[in-house]
Amino acid sequence: MANLVTSLCCVVLAAVVVAYAQRRSQLASRNQYERMGSDVTMQCGSLDSDASVSWKVNGTDVKAQHRLVGPKMILKEVDLGHNGLYSCFQNPNGERRDTINLHIGIPPWEPTVTCRSNTYPKGFYCSWHQQHQTNIPTTYEVDVKHNQQSLEVQKDPDHKNRCRVRFPEVFSSFPYQVNVTAVNALGKASNTFVFEEASIVKPDPPERVTATPIRFNARRLEVSWQSPATWPDIDNFPLKYFLRYRPLIKEQWQHVELSDSTSHTITDAYAGKEYIIQVAAKDTEIGTWSDWSVAVHATPWIEDPLPITSTTEVDFPSETKTSPIPSSNAPQKAEPPVGRAARLLTFFSPLLCKCGFPEGSRRKRRRRRRRGSGWSFSILHMFQGYSALIISVRHAVTHQDYLDMESDDDNATEHILTKKFFKGTFVKAPSSSS
Repeated sequence: MANLVTSLCCVVLAAVVVAYAQRRSQLASRNQYERMGSDVTMQCGSLDSDASVSWKVNGTDVKAQHRLVGPKMILKEVDLGHNGLYSCFQNPNGERRDTINLHIGIPPWEPTVTCRSNTYPKGFYCSWHQQHQTNIPTTYEVDVKHNQQSLEVQKDPDHKNRCRVRFPEVFSSFPYQVNVTAVNALGKASNTFVFEEASIVKPDPPERVTATPIRFNARRLEVSWQSPATWPDIDNFPLKYFLRYRPLIKEQWQHVELSDSTSHTITDAYAGKEYIIQVAAKDTEIGTWSDWSVAVHATPWIEDPLPITSTTEVDFPSETKTSPIPSSNAPQKAEPPVGRAARLLTFFSPLLCKCGFPEGSRRKRRRRRRRGSGWSFSILHMFQGYSALIISVRHAVTHQDYLDMESDDDNATEHILTKKFFKGTFVKAPSSSS
């Protein structure tokens, strides 16, 4: 009896496990890939053709144009907007019976393949890409042959659409064949790229390009750079370089091709103009030029402006000298006060030009008029009058007059000069007290 019960329990448990597995298989979503623009039919599990079902997409009712045929739903002319998670439910209790993850895409096109050797002579790499996006997962299969032998292909860990291959030999005359096949759920396509060793050699651009102005040379720039770090054997496989530069104010480049030197002096730069400079590299015998290096900017040497000095005048205190006291026994001879007389003459200069000095006979005056008149003639006579008057003052002022002027103030001096030399012509100069 106990064995019978145990057997029944095992049968029931096995039935539960099978039912649970079937249920899980029905609830687990499955992927369905369809071509863009086509009509898509989705089957709700393994239900009979007369079963009644309803569909939802991403948890909501299906609003796209569709048609229901039993447990099937047909979508018309699908596009990317039809992507989503579709679920079907059996009526009338609404039990979910299937889940489909629909992906809309296109089959792959022939991939575009390129190969390049920036580590010559170690090896080369090949890369590829699709001309049009497939919108669904696509994988690539790569096969490389040289002299009818397959070469080992190493996938690039950093680029999914790139692989690396080592050269089996250097200076080979046999071509290389690289076949790349694109594969996805809607189809596959392949392309073969054939090349010779010398045609794919292309170094990376030079590194650490610098441009430095040369002191006291307003038209020179010293440019230096380093060979690319990826080039493995610069001694046995040297590079040559191509330099281009231009001022920012112009669009036309100037070019200089160099052998294996990693520096060059620009001698024809415009003074004070900013320049943009780039360098490219190439194997001396085979291959093509690299891309241009990162552009650097530099300006030739500009002379520093002279420091601005202050033009403010500084008044220094003048040293005061005390005249010695003259002896009472012998009078000291002092120089006449020409300075004061000159100030007086300046005050009366307009009157002196008109009436202070004779101009000669009538005949002489007429000759002067014929030769010229105006301001130049009056100014000339004014300076002649000044000179004559100063000479007269120096000889006419007596020692007694000077003593009188020394004993009096400035007003006395002006009075004596006025009385002695301008008698009858001018009135007495007024004193400051009046």
